[in-house]
Amino acid sequence: MAGRALDEVFVAGASGIRLAGDWTLRGLDGLLPALRRALAAVPADANWSLRSIRRMDSFGAMLLWQAWGGRWPVALDADEAQRAIIGRIGKVTAAALPMPPRISAADAVALLGARLLGFVDHLGGFVALLGRLVLDLAHLLRHPRDWPLLEISANLFKVGAKAMPVSALVGFLIGVVLSYLSALQLRTFGADAFIVNILGMGIIRELGPVLVSVLVAGRSGSAMTAQLGVMRVTEEIDALAAMGVSRSLRLVLPKVVALTLAMPLLVLWTSAIALFGGWVSAWVELDISLHFFLQALPDAVPVANLYIGLAKGAVFGFLIALIACHFGLRVQPDTESLSTHTTASVVAAITVVILVDAVFAIATRSIGLPL
Repeated sequence: MAGRALDEVFVAGASGIRLAGDWTLRGLDGLLPALRRALAAVPADANWSLRSIRRMDSFGAMLLWQAWGGRWPVALDADEAQRAIIGRIGKVTAAALPMPPRISAADAVALLGARLLGFVDHLGGFVALLGRLVLDLAHLLRHPRDWPLLEISANLFKVGAKAMPVSALVGFLIGVVLSYLSALQLRTFGADAFIVNILGMGIIRELGPVLVSVLVAGRSGSAMTAQLGVMRVTEEIDALAAMGVSRSLRLVLPKVVALTLAMPLLVLWTSAIALFGGWVSAWVELDISLHFFLQALPDAVPVANLYIGLAKGAVFGFLIALIACHFGLRVQPDTESLSTHTTASVVAAITVVILVDAVFAIATRSIGLPL
């Protein structure tokens, strides 16, 4: 039955290929697997006759164009209407699927050079923005009345107080997960008490600052970039410059100062909640009381680790805010540039945080270790 149905639309003979019937989406329903195999087996130099086709739509024309490999066959017998339909399909396919350009070794070197030059350009702009902030701070030390206290307070509320709920939730869950996984291993060796050491050192020294930095980079860093980017698109920054208002003093400095001050507090808050979540899991799994947990924590984690965690938070906050402002000020007046620079800001901030955390780990490898 299927073979006879296929013979009604596709006939391969000594003189070539003769197509007949309805070459439409409905007319070829149920025949496509066998028809595709038959079309694929046709030689490239075969003669094609479409005169017996009663009706043809874009689906049938696309099927033929794909079978021909995206080019007209050497010998084709078809009327003008059929050629017009197939020709339109060929033009649309060529426009929608351009051939990928061939990349030579010189092109690869040029692309690498362009990336390196772009990185140097970003690095130069970052250093220039940092120098501008230093000059602003020097100006504010000489003129204390010019401090943008209202802007700093508003940014401190947005990046600090509003981030407490989500950081507490994530910190609590991380503490529970870390404690649960550690308890499974410690119980095997009868070392239940060492869960305090694992949670204390892991959360206070490493997980707390890094976790908060990733959250803040995705939440506050992207918001800072988007805010400055929208001001660039709407030309508000140019209006401030025309009025003689320093964009770094009124826009960049408050964000950098606020996030630098808020990050150590967020690290302390998140680490405390994460330790609480770790104790809850340890209490459920290992029956460790809160009194024992609090009593063993200072002995397991020297106070120097707390200072290291808070210092990491301040440095990470400073870098995240500076990177966010750098990318926000480089936004061009179009929406595509806004989305691109916001994404680049978050990626760059998280990458820099991880790199700086590695530097901290190397620099403080002999500090804060329990005796």
